[in-house]
Amino acid sequence: MDIDRALADVDLTPFWLQDESRPDAAAPLDGTGACDLAVIGGGYSGLWAALLAKERDPSLDVVVLEAGRVGGAASGRNGGFCAASLTHGLENGAGRWPDDMPALERLGRDNLGAIGDTLAKYGIDAEWELTGEMDVATEEWQVPGLEEAAGKAAEFGWEPVLLDRDAVRAEVDSPTYHAGLWNPVSTAMVHPAKLAWGLADACRSLGVRIYEKSPVTGLRSEGRELRLVTRDGATVTARRVVLGTGAFPPLVKRLRNFVVPVYDYALMTEPLTAEQREALGWRHRQGIGDSANQFHYYRLTADDRILWGGYDAIYHYGNGIRPELENRPATFDTLARHFFETFPQLEGVRFTNAWGGVIDTCSRFCAFFGTAYNGRLAYAAGYTGLGVGATRFGADVMLDLLHVGLNPGEETERTRLKMVRTKPVPFPPEPLRYGVIELTRREIARADRDAGRRGRWLRTLDRLGLGFDS
Repeated sequence: MDIDRALADVDLTPFWLQDESRPDAAAPLDGTGACDLAVIGGGYSGLWAALLAKERDPSLDVVVLEAGRVGGAASGRNGGFCAASLTHGLENGAGRWPDDMPALERLGRDNLGAIGDTLAKYGIDAEWELTGEMDVATEEWQVPGLEEAAGKAAEFGWEPVLLDRDAVRAEVDSPTYHAGLWNPVSTAMVHPAKLAWGLADACRSLGVRIYEKSPVTGLRSEGRELRLVTRDGATVTARRVVLGTGAFPPLVKRLRNFVVPVYDYALMTEPLTAEQREALGWRHRQGIGDSANQFHYYRLTADDRILWGGYDAIYHYGNGIRPELENRPATFDTLARHFFETFPQLEGVRFTNAWGGVIDTCSRFCAFFGTAYNGRLAYAAGYTGLGVGATRFGADVMLDLLHVGLNPGEETERTRLKMVRTKPVPFPPEPLRYGVIELTRREIARADRDAGRRGRWLRTLDRLGLGFDS
C-alpha cells in the first residue's frame, strides 16, 4: 500500500464544512439586548434547545450566541452516526442505571424518531438514511462479545441480526471480519453539518435570533436575570440560559473537573467508482464500527465516499484546545494504513480530506446534566462522541430542568431519571489528569494486543465504574 500517495493531495479541512450549501455567516451580537432564553453555543445542543423551546412556547424570545460559526465545531466534524442510544451503548447504560434502562431505551427510540420527524417537518435535507449500524469483530476474541450484545439488545426490544463470518462478508466484504451484529433501525446516517445548518434555519423560521462570532466571555447574575457579555463587549440579559458549549472551557466553573476535551480524527475518500462499490458490497449502507477498544467507525456518504475515523483519541495537557491540534499526520497515516488493511480491494483510492475535532468526554462516557444560578441556567455536557442524536434528548432535559427551576416541586419523566440526577466522577487536577489519561490509553492499546484481556489498571477502573474504551 502506498500511504504517501493516498494522502498526497489531502485537504486539511473537514469535508462536511466544505459543502456548497453552507450558509453565509450571521452577524455578531452588537450593543445591548434582552430575551427570555439565551442559548450559549450554536452546535446541536444549543440549536435543539432553541428549537424545542420555541415549539413548547412560541411566545418566548430566544437568542443563540455562537463563538464561531454554527456547526463549526464537533457538530460539523463528526461521522454523522445519529444513534438511538442515550447512554453510549447498552452495556454502558445497563452497567450504571439498570433500573432506568427500559425507560432510557424507549426515550432513545422516541428521540431518534422525533429527529427524523423534525427533518421532514422543516424540510431539512440532512441526507438522512435510517440504515442502522453494524458492529464487526476483527479478531476472534471479539466474537463472544457480539453474541452477548445481541442477547442484551433483544432483552430491550431490539431485533439485531447476528452474522457469522460468511454472512457479514456478504454484507460488506473485508478479510478482517470474523462476525457482525447489525441493528437495522438503531442508527441513521446524516450529513452532520447540514443537520446543524438545517436546525439553525428551522430556529430562524420560528423567530429565534442567531448571532455568530459572538463568544460569551462573561456571565453574572443581576437580580432575577443573567447578564451575558461577549468578547467584543456586547451584552444580553436573559431570564433563563442554556449552556451547550461541549468541550470548550465552560462558563460555569464547577464543570471544569467533569469534562475533558479529546481530539478525534477522520479521513474522507474520493467518490468510489461503480466497480469499487461492487467490490465492497455494502448494499444496505449501514454505518460500521469495529469491536476493538481502540475502534474505527466508518460509513458511506451520499456520493459514495467512505468516511473513516476513530482509533486515536488524543488528550493534550491542560485541557489543550488549539487549531493546530486538528492536524495530526501520524494519526492520518495510521488511519490510512488501517483503511487499506480493512479494504485491500480499494488499493489506489485517494483521500481528499483529513481533519480532527475536539469532543467532550466525561468519566461515564455519556451526557450529564445540571443547573446553576438558582435554577436559572441549565447545562448538558460529556456526550463522548455520541451526541448527534443524544443532544436532542439533552436539550429536552435542559428545558425540563429550567421549567422545574421555575416551578419547584414539579418533575418530569426525564428529570426523575438517575442518569439526569447524578454526576460522573470528576477528573483529577493536572498533572495527575494527564498521567491518568495517558496511562489508560496505553493500557487500552495493550488490552487490544492481548486478546482483550484488561490489565490491573483497567480492571480497577472497571470496579470504580470508570472502565472505558477509546
